[in-house]
Amino acid sequence: MKKISVVVPLAPDRDLEILESFNRYKKDIKLIVETGINPSRNRNKGAEKSNTWLVAFLNAHSILTENWAKEVKKFFKEHPDIDIVGGPQLTLKDDPIFERASGYALSSIFGAGEVRYRYKIKALNLNANEKHLTSANLICRRHVLKKIRFDEELWPSEDPKFISDAINAGFKVAYSPDITVYHKRRGNLSSLIKQIFNYGFTRTRKEALSETLKKPTFLVPGLFILYLLFIPTLALLNRYLLIPLLLYISLNLFFSLSEGLRNKDSKTIFLLPLLFFSIHASYGIGFLYGTLTKINAEKNI
Repeated sequence: MKKISVVVPLAPDRDLEILESFNRYKKDIKLIVETGINPSRNRNKGAEKSNTWLVAFLNAHSILTENWAKEVKKFFKEHPDIDIVGGPQLTLKDDPIFERASGYALSSIFGAGEVRYRYKIKALNLNANEKHLTSANLICRRHVLKKIRFDEELWPSEDPKFISDAINAGFKVAYSPDITVYHKRRGNLSSLIKQIFNYGFTRTRKEALSETLKKPTFLVPGLFILYLLFIPTLALLNRYLLIPLLLYISLNLFFSLSEGLRNKDSKTIFLLPLLFFSIHASYGIGFLYGTLTKINAEKNI
């Protein structure tokens, strides 16, 4: 059967960990590695070099599951009307405890809301969008890439924009629970905070605030940060205004216990409260900072 081109953007200082799982797919995959500091440009250059019916985008530290190529081909054969499909990027059970806990937090409704679909196996969705997919596991029919490119001025959030642009252009996007990869998480707290902060910051560059208002879940972390900033004043005005904080703490502890037990990884229960808060706070601060810098830049035009 026809091969799948797999485009992997590689930063100059990163290892090509995907090679560990690539050997089993030599008959099914044409691997295209593009090295450079701009991931979007790397993906675009790799796509231009591809000549196969399907072009997939994975990360250098993605690990292909045993049936990945088979499931990709099967999906497009069964769904000829779908132009783009992706699936979850899962966390390895034998990763270090911090990485495992990060994966649990990102796949939790409390940790990441609707975006959790990117990190866990959920039901088949033939009307997916940017909340469900990332470029760590994304496959396109070749004709898509003749019209849609990754924004080389935007990083991160270039993959949500790619998916949004494709949907706006009339292409159909799906999420398949059968097309899975494993993915390495950030190895320490500072790296995770930087990653999530950048997600929040670039959300304001990806789209206008009026568009983000249509997706209110992306606004919640920023509103949470504003609430925390004004807690001393709010508490003086009315002590009942502390109830949202107490509710947040209760939910944080509940979901930390729930995720640790659900994943049969009790050691992470004590780490998850910090990770949940770090994800919410860093995204919220990034979003607020991005909004303020954008407003300031528009004033100076």
